[in-house]
Amino acid sequence: MRFGLLGTGHWAAETQGAALAVHPDVDFVGVWGRDPAKAEVIARRYGARAFGDADDLLADVDAVAVALPPDVQAELAERAANAGRHLLLDKPLALSVEAADRVVAAVEAAGVASLVFFTSRFDPHVDIFVKEAAEEEWDGARVTMFASIFQSGSPYATSPWRRDKGGLWDIGPHALAIVLPVLGPVDAVAAMDGLHGTTHVLLRHASGAVSTLALTLDAPPAATMHEFVLYGPDGVVVMPESDGTPVDAFGAAISQLVGDAAAGRRNHPCDVRFGREVVAILDAAESARRAWT
Repeated sequence: MRFGLLGTGHWAAETQGAALAVHPDVDFVGVWGRDPAKAEVIARRYGARAFGDADDLLADVDAVAVALPPDVQAELAERAANAGRHLLLDKPLALSVEAADRVVAAVEAAGVASLVFFTSRFDPHVDIFVKEAAEEEWDGARVTMFASIFQSGSPYATSPWRRDKGGLWDIGPHALAIVLPVLGPVDAVAAMDGLHGTTHVLLRHASGAVSTLALTLDAPPAATMHEFVLYGPDGVVVMPESDGTPVDAFGAAISQLVGDAAAGRRNHPCDVRFGREVVAILDAAESARRAWT
């Protein structure tokens, strides 16, 4: 499958580009980005072509991998779907429900395959955990994701959208990508801010289970942690740590998108419809936290 890469940041270069360049089912055609110089560097690194116009790249590929800020991604994803291109998108799908809806509508109208890359969902150990946990009954989940990305030397330290939207929108999608398939749809959302840019989210699921998420990108370095705990009548279970790399996970995502496209499948568990569900919960949490400020 002929792939184009949209984006020139650290994630585009070190994860998506790296996985596309070595995947046996991919012809890595080209790179487009808002910084033409960076697009040239990444294209040379992986033996691809740098495109000066995104629509020119879309005309030469079958699918696009997108590593752009979510508001930029949503507009380009809609254009790519309208052009009949399969989509391998980053999370979150968009920064508003309205933008997410436009992407979903474009994907459904074009009949293209889509996948939103929630990294841990493409780790085989986590995938098995999610599938097995979804077969059990749980009272709830507790998720703590304390990252510290704004320190000197971090490749994301100067990311404007992450500064603006915080952990809720950047790592919240990763939490929801596990919580939702295990505990089911959400019918009520509450949220408030805490110290160190933390957003505390309380979700009631239609099953009656309740999950809590504590999310920040600006934790003190000594207080970083990542924990996903399920609890229920039969006890407590902790999600296993991933032992793969993001490049491995993105390679798995590529394989799944290529397979879905070839087989005509349009119902991947992490497709744009699921991505839209995640955006709707994030948007509700954003509204809830603002009610307290």
